[in-house]
Order: sequence, then structure tokens, then C-alpha cells
Amino acid sequence: MLITHLGHACLLIETAGTRILIDPGNFSDFEAAAHELDAVIVTHQHADHLDRPRFDAILAANPEAAYFADPQSAAMIDQVCPQVQVLRPGTFAVGPVTLTAVGDKHAFNHDWAPVVDNSGVVLRAEGEPTLFHPGDAYDADPGPVDILACPINAPWTAVRDTIAFVRRIGPSRFVPIHDALLSEAGRAMYIGHVANFGGDGIQAADLAGRGPTNIG
Repeated sequence: MLITHLGHACLLIETAGTRILIDPGNFSDFEAAAHELDAVIVTHQHADHLDRPRFDAILAANPEAAYFADPQSAAMIDQVCPQVQVLRPGTFAVGPVTLTAVGDKHAFNHDWAPVVDNSGVVLRAEGEPTLFHPGDAYDADPGPVDILACPINAPWTAVRDTIAFVRRIGPSRFVPIHDALLSEAGRAMYIGHVANFGGDGIQAADLAGRGPTNIG
């Protein structure tokens, strides 16, 4: 499995000969990677996960790709992307990759921010590691996974919540995501907390700025 961290919550996953782009948001630099895609996944409608003004370019470059989005995001894009499939709990096929949608709501921010839909996704393919991208929530149950795309900073969480989430999921590796609001020093601190307290033997796979990286 090749993973490219394209900034913040956006990942390009290349597994079993399949290219899948997750959460192309406004804090991410995804244009150069948004070609020859087999699928595009949007976990929820917030602009840091769905950059609506830039989404049309992805669609134009990848008209044959499969598109998946949580119910509210799907409603936002269905006029330009009528082929979008609504992510509800269950499984979908992207060639040899099985995509499982888990969870249904974004984590609580505060009383003045509405709780929107959020669909985490698990990617599985024979002979490849299993990866879970939760979007913006820590409450879904993905089952056993090898790699966790772990949001490390957000208005809706604290490091104690992140550590509890990682320990509950129990991956062998985590890829830090959702990090655009952090300074370099702050980001290192958050990653260190998760690596040191997220469970026995867990390893951080920090992919920021590294390009496509083989996570076997």
C-alpha cells in the first residue's frame, strides 16, 4: 500500500492497483495527485474535507471514477456529480478494494456548531494492509485495522481523546492527519503523545512532505 499525505485530512491511497483519494479539502494540495483516480471519498461537508470550488476539477479530470460521500455532502455535489454514491453503514466495491462505511455523525464541537453527517471509511484488499480513515469522529467501530489515519488536532478534540481513540482501535501504525492548524513544534508534540501513549508497539508513520510511501 502506497499512501501520500496531501495535507491536513487528505490522503491518496494506492492499493491493489487502485487509486483512491480521500477528503480533498481546502487545506490540502491535491491537484497534482488527482488524476487516474478510481474513487474519490468525502467523509463530510466541512471545507477542510470537501473544497467545493476545487471539486469540479477533480470530477473533470476523473469522469470515470467512483464517487462516495456522506449523505449531506452527496446532496451538495449531486447536481454536478449525479453518480455519487451515498455512504451509509455497509460495504461498497472499488475494483478489488472493499470500502466499508462506518459511523454517521461528526464529533461534537460546541452548542453553536451543528452536528453534521460524517462517514468514516475502511479500505480492505486481499494481501494489503487495512486502513481506516475516520473523518472527524472518534466513535465508529471499524473492526481490526492495521493502519489508522489519525486526526491529531481539531476544535472538537483534545489529546486525551485522541489517545483513547487510538488505544481503542488498536492499530499497529498510525498516520497523523488533520494537522493544518498546528505549528511544527505543536505537531511533533501531538504525534509524540500518540506514539508514546497510544498502545504497546504502535508506530507513527509521519508522511508529511514525503510523497508516496510504502506502508506494508
